[in-house]
Amino acid sequence: MKGDDYAELVLNLVERIPAGRVMTYGDVAEYLEAGGPRQVGRVMATRGGGVPWWRVIRADGRMLPGHEARARAAYAGEGTPLRGEDRVDLRRARWEGPLPAEEL
Repeated sequence: MKGDDYAELVLNLVERIPAGRVMTYGDVAEYLEAGGPRQVGRVMATRGGGVPWWRVIRADGRMLPGHEARARAAYAGEGTPLRGEDRVDLRRARWEGPLPAEEL
């Protein structure tokens, strides 16, 4: 799969993550059955500014370093469950992806 095709798949999935929910970089790769967390991270770092980037997080639930204030504001506005000041409560906020009938 070409890089642009993979990036489009990642960005299309990220756009569908509901407000107040999150996926980890690994969740995105697993759902797409392509790439891995690092590849998803690369797409988000280079092309993710136009999608709700705060909804894709690290596997430990921590917010993107350097973007915590913006992410925290987005989470507050969406009602995303948090654990402390710098982590999303993955147990409550994790989204499994669209149902098969809603495929990308």
